[in-house]
Amino acid sequence: MKNKNLHNIKSSGFKIPEEYFDTLEKKVLNKIDGGYTLKNIKSNSFKVPENYFDTIESRITERLSEEDQDTKVISLINKKTVIYISSIAAAILILFNLTIFDNHPSFDNLETETVENYILDENISSYEIASLFSTDLLNESDFVEHDFDEENLKEYLLNNADIEALMIE
Repeated sequence: MKNKNLHNIKSSGFKIPEEYFDTLEKKVLNKIDGGYTLKNIKSNSFKVPENYFDTIESRITERLSEEDQDTKVISLINKKTVIYISSIAAAILILFNLTIFDNHPSFDNLETETVENYILDENISSYEIASLFSTDLLNESDFVEHDFDEENLKEYLLNNADIEALMIE
């Protein structure tokens, strides 16, 4: 930067004649009252060639007739576009009519292993599961299918249970 001391400048550099703003209003009003009207303007600043408006219609019709001969008309609806549109519409119709979207899950479709994995992964407690059942639905006969003999019970405990753990309890 050439001038490092721009913030120290005292004058703006623009000069106005003395008493300019005092006499400005008078000068403007004098020019308005001076009689400048459209009637006083003697010359027209816009020039139009002679007979321009007489021949304009014939020139426009000539140009339009020339353009009609050179233009090509392209039809918007042709056989190709109709085939494309109808094939897209048929594909969409087939897509919505397929049974892919009619897959409504039900308890009959669920596998037992899937339900067990969900219960284990979600850490659902037995109290939460029990709250879903009503007492009318739970019968002891539904859960007990076999009558256990004393012999079968002893044999099962001897083969499958830890006798020392049972004795400690």
